[in-house]
Amino acid sequence: MFKNECPGSQDIKSPRPEEIKCRSCGAEVEIWTDETEAKCKACGTVTNRLLGASCLDWCAFAKECVGEDKYRRIQAGRSSKN
Repeated sequence: MFKNECPGSQDIKSPRPEEIKCRSCGAEVEIWTDETEAKCKACGTVTNRLLGASCLDWCAFAKECVGEDKYRRIQAGRSSKN
């Protein structure tokens, strides 16, 4: 069966909430799968998600696939962590 979507971009194109621990206070922080950072409601610290390699790193069609705005936001969030 032919699929019209790349499975690697699913979490970006159809984001869902996840929880990560705040690195400052240990509280649970809600972050969406298309976000690179979120603010902790308990202490106010901005917590960053550690992102591994994804299709955005190598696919020639990544900008068109996920949309240029999301592509730029995610790549900018990644580069600010380096």
